[in-house]
Amino acid sequence: MRYWLFKSEPDTWGWSQQVAKGDAGEEWDGVRNYQARNFMREMQIGDRGFFYHSQKEKAVVGIIEVCAEAHPDSSTDDPRWECVDIRALAPVTRPVTLEEIKAEARLANMPLVKSPRLSVQPVAPEEWALICQMAGVPEWAE
Repeated sequence: MRYWLFKSEPDTWGWSQQVAKGDAGEEWDGVRNYQARNFMREMQIGDRGFFYHSQKEKAVVGIIEVCAEAHPDSSTDDPRWECVDIRALAPVTRPVTLEEIKAEARLANMPLVKSPRLSVQPVAPEEWALICQMAGVPEWAE
């Protein structure tokens, strides 16, 4: 299993909207960055991710699961763009802010710190475990 981080502006698509989609999940569509698209091409069903509210909140707010591997993005006719489907698994007990992540030396190499504009990015297993602990959901750390 691999781990990821999915960034979304909560005014556009927030955690509550993701939760409302239930087990069917939702396409993570509209991504128009080649690196983010390529990360989605690497994802497999069952991979886990953090749902991150960008903009004002800047915090990890939930845990998701990839429920469909990369397929054509239905929001465009351009065949270059693909996306995965994700479903909400659980909210975090305590949101973990970007400020807290940047303050933790063990997270200094995370793409979220080094490439903060990338909307879909990998999370190393040790980073995943640490953020799960910080978020009060150690049971998801695996």
